[in-house]
Formats: sequence, structure tokens, C-alpha cells
Amino acid sequence: MKEIRRLPDAELEIMQALWACPSPASRADVEARLPRPLAVTTQLTVLTRLEEKGFLRVEKQGRRSYYTPLIAQKDYLAAQSRSFVQKVCGGSLPAFAAALCDSGLTREELDQLRDLLERDAL
Repeated sequence: MKEIRRLPDAELEIMQALWACPSPASRADVEARLPRPLAVTTQLTVLTRLEEKGFLRVEKQGRRSYYTPLIAQKDYLAAQSRSFVQKVCGGSLPAFAAALCDSGLTREELDQLRDLLERDAL
């Protein structure tokens, strides 16, 4: 699998909003899903950077631009999870799991995690 670079917080915020939109999405669609307001110029700058990095495609229709993610949220999450385990836990899944269990997860969250692991192991 191709390496997917970690995004800075502002870019990740825009991508998360874009992933929540029907595709393709206008800038206004993305803006409506942002957790906090950003200046229009900031949004456009970040969207341009994300296009340059290959995270999204821009299609012009008249004076409007529409944005389509080229990296799925699931793929980004998987790549960043692998990177975290490698960098922080020295590649050790047991160390990661132990830290996760010690992080204050509720019994319900641990049960959900167990169910996910058992389902994916099949």
C-alpha cells in the first residue's frame, strides 16, 4: 500500500469535513461541516494544498469549484494507525493494545473493540 502522509491539523479538519459531504462537494458544503469557522481564503488555501498533495481533485464548473476526495477516510485512518504503532509503540501491537486498554476505555468500548477484532479475524 502506498504511504499516505500525515496531514497537519488544519488540512485534516478540511478533509474530515469533505469526507462528510456527498461527493463532489462545493466549498460551501465543506464549510457547513467544519467544527469551527474558517475564513474563506483560509479554506481555499487549504483546499489548494490538499489538491497539490493528491488528497483531492478539483473540478471547475463555471465559476464554482467542486472537490472530490482521492484518499478514502478509511485508508487515511489505517495508514496513520500503522504509522502510530510503528513510531510510538516500536511496531508492537501488544504494547499498543495495552496502552489502549489503560487509556480509560469503558467496558462498552472494550467490548466493541473485542467484537471488531473477532469479526475481522474471521
